[in-house]
Amino acid sequence: MDDMVRAQRCFEALRDGGVLVVLTGAGISAEVGIPTFRGEEGYWTRGSKVYQPMELATRAAFESEPATVWSWYLYRRGVCSAAAPGRGHEAVARMAAALGDRFHLVTQNVDGLHPRTGIDPARIYEIHGNIFRARCSRDCSAATYSIPDRFDDWPKDAEVTDEDLDALRCPACGAPGRPHVLWFDECYDEARYRADSALSAAAGADVLLVVGTSGATNLPMQMGALSAVRNIPIWDVNPEDNPFGDFARRTPGGVLRTGAGEALVTLADALAAA
Repeated sequence: MDDMVRAQRCFEALRDGGVLVVLTGAGISAEVGIPTFRGEEGYWTRGSKVYQPMELATRAAFESEPATVWSWYLYRRGVCSAAAPGRGHEAVARMAAALGDRFHLVTQNVDGLHPRTGIDPARIYEIHGNIFRARCSRDCSAATYSIPDRFDDWPKDAEVTDEDLDALRCPACGAPGRPHVLWFDECYDEARYRADSALSAAAGADVLLVVGTSGATNLPMQMGALSAVRNIPIWDVNPEDNPFGDFARRTPGGVLRTGAGEALVTLADALAAA
């Protein structure tokens, strides 16, 4: 029996009970045209300087070059805004509708596509933040706020001015505003990124479905390791092998080396079939 048939049977069994946790990464959104963070489009050129993602996506970079960092994020925000949820996103939403409170979605993506499919926000853990939100850079609170409409469709070559930075300030205390994203020199927490909730969901899962992630960040890897120790089925959907595939092979689950949309539609059909 091949892995896809076994996965379908696993999802059919969820109709009768059990908790599903879905963990998504960049691969599910790459299928709808959002460049991966570490891909070629992640680089940013200003004048003669070429920035790499890990140079810009840090608190240190923001404190030294806030206009450059904001310009990069505002452009990426426009790319995300222009995209629409794809087959994979819609299939995950169908799983959520079928399972109700037996469903949890943990996403590393900041593009806001999963919330646009109508999944209950309480069941979505955006562990790396959301590019459409901002928050206080001085942490007067963990609250986030909307980025003003004037920054919609931000051109790639546009410079952020002092006036723009003023428009992005924290409305509560007036401190500089920052993108609501987890940077490389920062840590996960519950208040801003629902990290404890994500781990708790994994601890109570009966099936972990991992989609389109390379396993390069810590919290998702903790979820995979915890699920492997518990020996619940882990299904890894990714065209390329990765550490989650290693976890999956140690469990009653397996690997599905195919695109996110194709696999997720098949699994959603298996879960929803009468």
